[in-house]
Amino acid sequence: MNSVSRPKSSSLHKGNLLPSLIMPSFNHSIIHPEVFFLTGIPGLETYHTWISIPFCCLYAIIISGNIMILFVITTESSLHQPMYYFLSMLSFTDLGLCLSTLVTMLGIFWYNAREISLDACIGQMFFIHGFTFMESSVLLAMAFDRFIAICYPLSYVTILTNSRIIKVGFVIVIRGTIPLVPLLLLLKHLSFCHSHVLHHSYCFHPDVMKLSCTDTKINSAFGLVIVLSTAGLDSILILLSYVLIIHSVLSIASPEERKKAFGTCVSHISAVAIFYIPMISLSLVHRFGKHASPLVHTLIANVYLLLPPVMNPIIYSVKTKQIRKAMLKIFLFKLT
Repeated sequence: MNSVSRPKSSSLHKGNLLPSLIMPSFNHSIIHPEVFFLTGIPGLETYHTWISIPFCCLYAIIISGNIMILFVITTESSLHQPMYYFLSMLSFTDLGLCLSTLVTMLGIFWYNAREISLDACIGQMFFIHGFTFMESSVLLAMAFDRFIAICYPLSYVTILTNSRIIKVGFVIVIRGTIPLVPLLLLLKHLSFCHSHVLHHSYCFHPDVMKLSCTDTKINSAFGLVIVLSTAGLDSILILLSYVLIIHSVLSIASPEERKKAFGTCVSHISAVAIFYIPMISLSLVHRFGKHASPLVHTLIANVYLLLPPVMNPIIYSVKTKQIRKAMLKIFLFKLT
């Protein structure tokens, strides 16, 4: 009987030992995942190939339009002025934002390549959020440019010298990237035990943070401080600059001069609106739209990333006479 019972005991022991050997590695893989899964258009996965066509068109417009703006400003000597230097910075950040998402977005639509490693995800977040904060800073610099041009026109050239514009450019890059380093390092040390499926076709910090099963209060607080000290502060200063601009313009006696002064701000106001409205909408959806349809999350996320880079070159090409003239000059020269 003992000889019979021993194998049973041994087999039971092995049976109990097997889960204990498997579970630690299973738990470890859950807590520290190697991959996340990006999302295309929820419910329309079978049509991703067709949906990719308008997205490809948008990316083509973004790349060609912003490269054209950069080329025109670089080659046309009459555009070597502070306003157009800032416009070239805006086009550069739009290109960076576009290229940060192009691979993952088209990869999902064309090849259903949804997997992305944690390190690659953090790298993509660095570029997406970095270029977003840089674009916010550029819009603030452009608002300051319009404020000086309208309120202190005689001092415009002496205040916005080339050396100062270069320094502003360096500050914009540092301000948009350095705060992200500790934020993303904090994210890397989180443990993830929920679903690894993200709501967007790219990595977005609040979206990834929601998947953590550990306390994210520090991450949330630090992220909120960074957003408020960059985009939040920029939006307040842009609003303040336009209050001063309006006050200065209303003091001008001639209606024609008022119209001309306001006309120089139309392009910038449009750029500010198409940048901040989608950004605020996406933030509100992430914080308060827990029960919103996944399609709503996806739509706002794509508008947030693609609308400003698509519209900015169009707006400045249509509304800015000097840009139009320079483009026509280049095209006519090529045709002849």
